[in-house]
Amino acid sequence: MTEPRIAPTADVDPSAKIGEDSAVWHLAQVREGAVLGEGCILGRGSYVGPGVRIGDRVKLQNYALVYEPAVLEDGVFIGPAAVLTNDVYPRSTDVDGALKRDGDWTAAGVVVREGASVGARAVVVAGRTIGRHALVAAGAVVTRDVPDFALVAGVPARRMGWVGRAGVPLEQVSPGRWRCPAKGELYTEDDGVLSGPYTASDGQAGQSPTDKDTTP
Repeated sequence: MTEPRIAPTADVDPSAKIGEDSAVWHLAQVREGAVLGEGCILGRGSYVGPGVRIGDRVKLQNYALVYEPAVLEDGVFIGPAAVLTNDVYPRSTDVDGALKRDGDWTAAGVVVREGASVGARAVVVAGRTIGRHALVAAGAVVTRDVPDFALVAGVPARRMGWVGRAGVPLEQVSPGRWRCPAKGELYTEDDGVLSGPYTASDGQAGQSPTDKDTTP
């Protein structure tokens, strides 16, 4: 393991924690109390707000903006110029015309679950959750929670299909049964929820190893 690499032009608050093997590149900013895990990459001009929690092996591409109190789990990818917002009803001033301060509104952070990806210039509205291994297409505007493994695109974002852990769109092999063309992993769909993955050795897709009959 090695110490984190922080570019001389990066702005990292002394109270932020940067994990081993992580890199913070030119003009990136990491605010007070933020936590960055091991093996992460923060690209040029990216921003991590106060108290944001980021897991291991996370990539923030150039100029990605992650506002507090967002949580990014392990293996998350945030594309160039993507924005994770935190204010559901944004206003610069209150009704009396006074400039709003931190205590005048409640921040609602975005949660991005393990292995999920948010494409370039996508916007995720405050308080939304991106499910495990989901894929948000470039330029999408996410206004609702995204299920695990969902591929969403458009404005507002809608589900266009499913992806596997490799990020490749799944192929439907039969009603309610899906296969990853890259890894061969199998998935099952039930009432809009995708489960898996399973391998061919698990038997029929949809039957996990623990579900199989083990009677002698």
